[in-house]
Amino acid sequence: MSTAVAVVLLVAVVAYAMFGGADFGAGFWDLTAGGPRRGARPRAVVENSIGPVWEANHVWLIFILVVLWTSFSEAYASITLTLFVPLTIAALGIVLRGVSFAFRKAVVTTGIKRIFGGGFAISSVLVPYCMGAIVGGIASGRVPPGGRAGDPVGSWINPTSVVGGVLAVAAAAYLAAVYLVWDARRMDEPDLAEYFRRRAVASGIVVAVLAAGGAFVLRADAAYLFDGLTSRALPVLIVSTLCGAGALLLLFRGAARGARILALVAVACAVVSWGVAQWPYVLPETLTFAAAAAPSGTLTAVLVAAALAVVVVLPGFVLLYVLDQRGLLPEEGVDDRADHHTRLKESGA
Repeated sequence: MSTAVAVVLLVAVVAYAMFGGADFGAGFWDLTAGGPRRGARPRAVVENSIGPVWEANHVWLIFILVVLWTSFSEAYASITLTLFVPLTIAALGIVLRGVSFAFRKAVVTTGIKRIFGGGFAISSVLVPYCMGAIVGGIASGRVPPGGRAGDPVGSWINPTSVVGGVLAVAAAAYLAAVYLVWDARRMDEPDLAEYFRRRAVASGIVVAVLAAGGAFVLRADAAYLFDGLTSRALPVLIVSTLCGAGALLLLFRGAARGARILALVAVACAVVSWGVAQWPYVLPETLTFAAAAAPSGTLTAVLVAAALAVVVVLPGFVLLYVLDQRGLLPEEGVDDRADHHTRLKESGA
């Protein structure tokens, strides 16, 4: 029973990495787009791409936390007590990001728009970094079992956490750039499609280099995870590598649709390989999923709730993403008042 719930948890983590990760990555390209004039068009593609779906993507994070808390409470207590600093930063960053994204479109003056834009972009980098650092702290065995607090600093400021954080930011940026190539083409902006294609290729290469270099860090700092990645998780890791290479090849050739699918599979398999490599531990070498599991009645209720969510909630997500990709959803938010004033001036009104 605990294995089934662990699989549900891993699937939710994969979903958050694919959809929420691309959401955060779009903020990275917003941050690096340049000044108000030069970056206006790329930022418009970013807003159009994530506007209808950015709120929905965080449902996966809530689901992950609820399942972990309900099903593996001892591990949940240890993780939150030890890693409360990056968890708090990530939570505040998510709030800041949402507020900034919503209000940037409603304000008039350029200075205020820059403040909200900076909040959105910086938090879009900070949150995935903290998420990767949290994973690094868990994977390297720095979270103690028994619902006890570990080192609040060393648990997330260490070699594995740094690699995990930087790799999370790079992977999110890569996924977002691949998505934005498709969205720019859908918006009939071929020059912007090329703009994001070049960035997708560059960020994909960066991810590959970071992953290769990170292997040496894991070997020295997270031996159990490294051993798992080079043994039981190796087939999944190979699939991730092949799909990533295929996505880069298609991006070089300008095949956005195929590259998007392969990029998704590559990231999903990378996350799955982490889960398989760490198995059967929720906290490596100290606490297994079976030992941390709640009573069977609780696990059964969680599985039933997850099954109901698949039936009731998942179709809504599918419909939302399909409508978004077909351009059938209205643009999120209100009309930009600054743009309205500009149009009035141009018309002489």
